[in-house]
Amino acid sequence: MTQAVTVRRDGDTFQARLFWWHAARLLDPESPVVRVGFECGPKSFDDIWVEYDPMRGASDQYGDPLLREHMQCKWHVTPDNYGYSHLIDPEFINANARSLLQRAREAQLAYAPAGSGVRFKLVTNWRLDRADPLRQMVGMRSGAMRLERLYGSVTDNSKAGSVRKAWREHLGIDEEELRILARTLAFGEATDTLDALRDQLDILFGLVGLRRISANQSAFPYDDVIFQWMAQGRLQFDRSSFRAVCAREDLLGSARGGPKVYGVRSFEHAFDRLEERCHVVLDFVPSFDERYIRSDADWEAKLYPELKAFLLAAAKDQPRLLLALDAHVTLAFAAGSVINIKSGRQVELEQRGTGQMIWSADDTISDPTWPSLVSETIELQPGEPDLAVAIGLTHDVSADVRRHCEAALPTVGRLLVLKPSTGPGAQSVMCGRHAFELADSASNELRSAKAGGGGRAHLFIAAPNAFTFFLGQRHTALGPVRLYEFDFDGVRGRSYTAALTLPLPKTLS
Repeated sequence: MTQAVTVRRDGDTFQARLFWWHAARLLDPESPVVRVGFECGPKSFDDIWVEYDPMRGASDQYGDPLLREHMQCKWHVTPDNYGYSHLIDPEFINANARSLLQRAREAQLAYAPAGSGVRFKLVTNWRLDRADPLRQMVGMRSGAMRLERLYGSVTDNSKAGSVRKAWREHLGIDEEELRILARTLAFGEATDTLDALRDQLDILFGLVGLRRISANQSAFPYDDVIFQWMAQGRLQFDRSSFRAVCAREDLLGSARGGPKVYGVRSFEHAFDRLEERCHVVLDFVPSFDERYIRSDADWEAKLYPELKAFLLAAAKDQPRLLLALDAHVTLAFAAGSVINIKSGRQVELEQRGTGQMIWSADDTISDPTWPSLVSETIELQPGEPDLAVAIGLTHDVSADVRRHCEAALPTVGRLLVLKPSTGPGAQSVMCGRHAFELADSASNELRSAKAGGGGRAHLFIAAPNAFTFFLGQRHTALGPVRLYEFDFDGVRGRSYTAALTLPLPKTLS
């Protein structure tokens, strides 16, 4: 019984914290969020709903305005995966008769009969099974279904066809009706812990002016108050009613008077859109098909020039600015190369990890017990001028990099491998100051390895974006460099693809 109670309470906490993640933006006058609801709306998608200003809100996966999202929040005490067949199994949502997909169909008919303007989203800490056909049909940008992949085959004798057949027969609908429904479906992986969600809320509350709760306090009143409001019949909030009810509960604090927040994105987080918490966002998502750039030439011809103009304008009148980089490693390095170490600007970076933190080069005092950087040099093609650099802070990339160099980079003579002294891992970089010091160490190792040589450095990086940004700040000392992106999803052979080369050719600079 105790375990069951704990699971239920954790589920309620998960739902409450996701509510506050969206509702807090009602206190930001520049946010596109205009109304938020809790435990009301279509059955099984009534946990939370968010309504957006049509003039300022995001677009759906096909470019049409997204006016409203209805969310089903499902928390599990242990990690696991799910796939397309779970959506037609009532037990997946602890129901006796009607499945999640049946309830999504009912909601779509009632709220989005044409299949646009509204999204029905499952938000859970379970992951889509990588081996399940549904995994390849869900876009990483917003979690929405990609119809071109669901309908990538004509017959039912394929993986995509088996999904369509199972769903059609379960719902008793035809192909066109399924297409309309599928366009409204989305799936979010909320893989952060409950404590990490609380940490993220603390940052957001400081920005919008809600009272912050010290991390050393066990009680977090925001978890309970929304259920008290529900018992009172307070289920929907607009800007004015939300501010009023927060004031009555003594939840209002002072908004942070810190730097403006500038966002750069080339992909989108599952339920955290940058435009909802940044003053200005540079959106590169249309230049990518999921994680893959549509045109290789765009790195140098389009993305870098636009990024440079955006950051120079941001830094012009801001001695200290805050960057949120939901972006490829190449763009993190490029951002640092624009606001370089001699720019006279202090930069804070939102760093995702087990939580969301603000990192900067001066965020804490240096600690000699932090992991240092260790290096190894491997001879590949003696006499060749170029240097490959495998920087593996979060995971070891040296084997993948060596294979790529031997197969595709005949001008690389040596491979420089850089790792933390304690080994790669998610916790190998402690804070912004540590990331800054590791970037300085990596720069020194790279310059030492290139001493006396005039070749190019090929950079392969697996590290927090803050580290990559700080390394990019030192790009002029590194000489000519080329960045590479890894195929994490395995769509293109799980290897590397060349991205940006710096400095740009004179015709592009």
